[in-house]
Amino acid sequence: MTIQKSQWAMKSLLITVIAALPSLAFAEETLNKGDTAWMLTATALVLFMTIPGLSLFYAGMVRSKNVLSVLMQCFAITSLMTVLWALYLYSLAFTDGGAINGLVGGFGKVFLAGIGVDTLYGTIPETVFMTFQMTFVIITPALIVGAFAERMKFSALLVFMALWATFVYAPVCHWVWGGGWLGDYGVLDFAGGTVVHINAGIAGLVAALMLGKRKGYPHVAMPPHNLTYTVIGASMLWVGWFGFNAGSQLAADGTAGMAMAVTQIATATAALAWMFSEWMSHGKPSVLGIASGAVAGLVAITPASGYVGPMGALAIGAAAGIGCFFAATKVKRAFGYDDSLDVFGVHAIGGIIGAILTGVFAATSLGGVGFGEGNTTMGSQVVAQLIGVGATVLFTAIMSFIILKIIDMIIGLRVDEEQETEGLDIALHEERGYIL
Repeated sequence: MTIQKSQWAMKSLLITVIAALPSLAFAEETLNKGDTAWMLTATALVLFMTIPGLSLFYAGMVRSKNVLSVLMQCFAITSLMTVLWALYLYSLAFTDGGAINGLVGGFGKVFLAGIGVDTLYGTIPETVFMTFQMTFVIITPALIVGAFAERMKFSALLVFMALWATFVYAPVCHWVWGGGWLGDYGVLDFAGGTVVHINAGIAGLVAALMLGKRKGYPHVAMPPHNLTYTVIGASMLWVGWFGFNAGSQLAADGTAGMAMAVTQIATATAALAWMFSEWMSHGKPSVLGIASGAVAGLVAITPASGYVGPMGALAIGAAAGIGCFFAATKVKRAFGYDDSLDVFGVHAIGGIIGAILTGVFAATSLGGVGFGEGNTTMGSQVVAQLIGVGATVLFTAIMSFIILKIIDMIIGLRVDEEQETEGLDIALHEERGYIL
């Protein structure tokens, strides 16, 4: 009797295992409701970073006569990028490009072809992944706005952003995340150090140089008109950034939890590092300084967030706070360029610092998770990171210059002197931010 029971138990176990095999084999293609719920939340958080977060952060730093123009630019870019991403940019970034797959994707998903209610990307609906990545293409060109604030034609801005997203953002995104050559080379960029911040920062510098300085800069004082807006915007960016970094894991798991933790640690450290640097250099700590330092920390930890531990985050935050402070003050003053809201000083420099230090603090001996594919030592990973940074800087600078030059020849980039003096709110939109 005992033998028969054992045989039946073995048969039952065998049947159970055989029945479970299909679900085990295709576990990665099964919808995970926890992951999906988190990614729906993360997507909303990243959109929150642009409208209202970045919009208010920038709006407070310009003069009162240009406050609506910045808000309008961020809002219009949000709308424009949404449409272009759905039409063809998602396909260029995240599909197989065939013979040129290392450089750019293909047209297999133009008009979001083949993406339905039941289409999955890993354990989440592809609609959620597509919309999550859409929020990245929204904020990246919106960041560039700060470099040429108060002096660019609205029509030129719209054309530039459409072309830049097509010929710069989509290829770089594909290089890193879509199966392109930088990803294959083992470059680590968890949430957008190269794709978003270096990309935007370099484009912003090129645009600022090509448009020239604002009328009166640097001899006429141009202080922020409403630092309350700026601090509120920076606070929204800080909160929204958890969706940016922790959401890039595409799952509700331990890596997402660590990404959230290191984001908080690096941001707080960078805010203090900028504050103390300014305090020692200028005699007083400023509200604008501590808010800018927090953003610098958010930028720098972005590429590292899924790869480094808490102490690595502390070091990256400190380096970003100090490095971006000197870039936005001493370096800008020394070279004399008019990067209105320090897009280059914070996003390009912060992104570069974070990208390079990712190669250092990803080491398991320093609390990280290990190096990228094909890189077995810290030296090889740092070299890979430098290649990723260099390729992004060079490609973005050249392409941004070409696009801006073509637009300048056809419709012009800059408003005329009278419009700039009057302010873009009235000159371009016939509205006032404030009733006097």
